[in-house]
Amino acid sequence: MTELTHFDAHGQAHMVDVSAKPATVRRAVAEGRIRMHADTLALIAEGRAGKGDVLGVARIAAIQGAKRTADLIPLCHPVPLSKVAVEFELESSPPAVRCQVTAQTVAPTGIEMEALTAVQVGLLTIYDMCKAADRGMVIGDVALLEKEGGRSGHWTRP
Repeated sequence: MTELTHFDAHGQAHMVDVSAKPATVRRAVAEGRIRMHADTLALIAEGRAGKGDVLGVARIAAIQGAKRTADLIPLCHPVPLSKVAVEFELESSPPAVRCQVTAQTVAPTGIEMEALTAVQVGLLTIYDMCKAADRGMVIGDVALLEKEGGRSGHWTRP
């Protein structure tokens, strides 16, 4: 286990100084799922949700979530996004929508938080758009799958 970097020598929270770190290409992949009733999944798949194109709106929301991460997570650095790609997969058993986000930047700090935030905002948007049909949906399994770049190099979820 490495030392936590968001605390100074006195145990106070602070934003890490990355000014001496070189800007390098960094990429992160995260995913999560929203489980739902089969009928709700059918509404999404068939485009019958009353609020419109659920996955299209959720894709834009996920991208916006990545862009706003530093506004939401207090100690995150704002990073210039080079790429945010959002993919959805409908899963039948159990009925769910899987969201996977790949985020990329050229910066002196990582992009994992942007990928993770994007996944969760995308899934929350699906919840918002489908809650009239299914208030029992459950968001979960949100995890970083892979990151590359920076001093720690390449990491893949075991």
